[in-house]
This record gives sequence, C-alpha cells and structure tokens, in this order.
Amino acid sequence: MPLDLCSKTPIPDVLPGEMQKIINEIKKSLNKEECLKMTYDILVAKYRGNRIKTYMKLFDVFKHYIDMLWSKNGFLHCTNINYVMRTLLIKSNFFKEDDIRLKWTLIWYVSPHQYLQVKVDDKWINVDIWAYVYGIKFGDNAHGFH
Repeated sequence: MPLDLCSKTPIPDVLPGEMQKIINEIKKSLNKEECLKMTYDILVAKYRGNRIKTYMKLFDVFKHYIDMLWSKNGFLHCTNINYVMRTLLIKSNFFKEDDIRLKWTLIWYVSPHQYLQVKVDDKWINVDIWAYVYGIKFGDNAHGFH
C-alpha cells in the first residue's frame, strides 16, 4: 500500500500503457533537473490535494494499484501522488530509490502530510504536488499554516 509510513512501496514492473508513454517522453530529458521538473509539471496538471477530501476519502489512502491511480485525475492522497511520482522518476532511469526521500510534516500542526525530497546533483529539492493547489511551488512543501 502506498501509505509508505515505514518503507517505500515497491515500484511495479508492469505499467499502464498511457503511463509508459509519459515515461518515454520524460526519458528525453537532458538531465535530472529537467526530468524532475517535467514530471512535476505533468503531475500538478493531473492531480491535486484537497483538505476536505483527504478526510472524506480516507480509505483511498490504502489503494496501491498503479493502473487505478494513473487512471484518476483530480484528487489523490499525498502518499498516492508521491508513489506515482516515484514510479515516474525511477522508471525514467534518471533516478534511483536512494535519490528520493519520503518526508513527513504536519499541516495546521495536526494533520500528517507527506512530501518528497529528490536529490539532483548535490542538493535535495522538496517536491509537494499535493499542496500545489494551495500555492506551494516547486522546491517548497506544505507545513504548519504554510
């Protein structure tokens, strides 16, 4: 399950055809940073967070089939979005598991929230696709009242 509390959900060997097409485009990136930014742009256009739906659709957090997650648009839980992001980045062959960290914070100081840190060259970049709809940009992450 992509709750990813203690360990990372394994990346699947077989991917949906439409997802593989996106990966083939991402593979054309010139470097890691371009790959990361392209993947980010694709996913912020496809998915978004929603504070109310996070609780209304609480049990969706346990859904982990990549074909089901990829077929959706709109709301996904932060952990599910991050699982899709990790899958795209690793399958691009620009990144390895060690280049991606699962990070946890609290939104409103009470609600657990996951974002990613992705290593590009010698720096770690925060990636929080779920919070993009709330004004959190590439390189930043939701936390507290931010």
